[in-house]
Amino acid sequence: MPRRFVLPLVLICGLALFVWGLGSTGLVDETPPLFAASARAMARTGDWLIPRVNGLPRYDKPPLVYWLMGLIYALPAHAQWDPLGTWAARLPSALASVGLMLVMAAALLRWPQPLPSGRLPASSQQSITAVSAALAFALSPLVLLWSRIAVSDALLTGLLGAVLLLLWRCYAGGGRPWWAWILLGLAVLAKGPVAVVLAGMTLVGFGLWQRDLMGLVARLRPWPGLGMTALVALPWYGLAALVEGQPFIQSFFGYHNLQRFTGVVNNHLQPWWFFLPVLVVASLPFTPLLLAGLVSAARRCRASQLPEHSLQRFATCWLVAVLLFFTLAATKLPSYWIPATPAAGLLIALAAQQRPGRWLMASTLLLQGVLAAGLAASGRWVPLINEPELPTLPAELLASGLLSRASACFALALLAGLILCWAKAPWRWGWLLAQQLAVAAFAVSALQPLVVFGDRLRQAPLRRLAAAVQHQRRSDEPLAMVGILKPSLHFYTNKVVIYEGVQPNGPLNLNDRLLQERRREQTPSPPAPGRSVLLVIDQRTAQLPHWRGLSHQALASEGLFELWRVPRQALDQWAAQLKRAGTPPADWQQPRPERY
Repeated sequence: MPRRFVLPLVLICGLALFVWGLGSTGLVDETPPLFAASARAMARTGDWLIPRVNGLPRYDKPPLVYWLMGLIYALPAHAQWDPLGTWAARLPSALASVGLMLVMAAALLRWPQPLPSGRLPASSQQSITAVSAALAFALSPLVLLWSRIAVSDALLTGLLGAVLLLLWRCYAGGGRPWWAWILLGLAVLAKGPVAVVLAGMTLVGFGLWQRDLMGLVARLRPWPGLGMTALVALPWYGLAALVEGQPFIQSFFGYHNLQRFTGVVNNHLQPWWFFLPVLVVASLPFTPLLLAGLVSAARRCRASQLPEHSLQRFATCWLVAVLLFFTLAATKLPSYWIPATPAAGLLIALAAQQRPGRWLMASTLLLQGVLAAGLAASGRWVPLINEPELPTLPAELLASGLLSRASACFALALLAGLILCWAKAPWRWGWLLAQQLAVAAFAVSALQPLVVFGDRLRQAPLRRLAAAVQHQRRSDEPLAMVGILKPSLHFYTNKVVIYEGVQPNGPLNLNDRLLQERRREQTPSPPAPGRSVLLVIDQRTAQLPHWRGLSHQALASEGLFELWRVPRQALDQWAAQLKRAGTPPADWQQPRPERY
């Protein structure tokens, strides 16, 4: 493969995997609508300092991802060419992953790693490795998912990956690292101080392993570099603390950073070994190559390496830094592994470059075969799916033919791998890339349509109900949602929504909040004659005793959800009746860190 074709091919693959059809589905509850609504509010109000959602400040993430989304929301006639509002919210994540694919491929083209001798020209081998590394990152199940949703994880991964690769390139061949330190400041604005911690752990570990920590420091000049990082990142943090004061400091630094590391939040308690199976799953179906790359790096532990030949060692330190840091954290989520996926992609491609044995090839092909066979047998296990919210899911999923299409893609990957695995040496170099292209075809032709299929069943009814809310809502009529809580209702209606769960004192909370709570674009609603509240409630919650007796007018029903109009006087009387019956008093004013 000529070198001049590498970056265009990587760009085409990245756009197909992450940008194609990006705005064809709605937002998935619950976190993406909070990001999207905050960004849209910035564009609408012109308040670009503090993200706000549902009338409340949102302190959990820095503003960079909101700024990028908001700039797209602010484009003229946005609602006409992005009717669901999801293209704008997802594009920063998608472009961050595409950009990182290009940076990875460019790094391997500029600084190719040592190759075993072969009949294929060295330039072609290097080109194949560069494309394979970019695809090994992009085809990670975690990357395929998080690069197409409206959150900040993919943006952090893209920026941090570019930072680390630029710093390694500076160490390998000299040059000025200033762009890397500037990008690190943007990474801090994307997700917080964790970017500096992960970069620091990676570089220190690599410098010690290379036995050249001082040489690394001399080339990267970290102290002036961190000063540039601070100049980029700190002004926003200072302004936010100055304007918002103690609530911002306690929420962002205390809860969303320190407490997430030292304590368990949102019930995300996992065992210490949680990220080991995540490591395995996140690189499927090429996990055997990742493990081989780690073993290969460990075998060369004591051997010195030239800076320009140290990328495998650097990627190992990168992956281990993410593993150690988040293993030590008390709160653990699968998305925390995403910053390690670029390092895993490099290790996979470099392991394939080093002439892997047939047993290693066979183990990778076995995984392809298992996936192909499992999907081909979908008629046996899909009917066993029991999803009360989606009773027609099994039948519609089988009728769509998408699982058969996915099985064919993995069968094609298996066939291509088998042919090239046993081919003569010059052709064997492309065995991994051939499988990756087939898996990429699966992502585009089967996985993305499956997402559209799921959106039609799960999210489209909620969008239709949101349209009913906009049609039925009277002037200044408050809107509430109880039971199953969907932040996307706020996004689609563009109205403040009062959310209450299934607890028995929910009606008391709702009534009290309507009397007292103040938010941007929401004022108290007294129980006066003629006043009412629109209530979105799911069918299961509607049958609970503390909601079943509430007088209401049914206005619409979509899927699991119903839309009621409840007179304010009826809600006030019902709340008083429940209170007299011994229902616990309203507790909505107690601190809730994740309130929206």
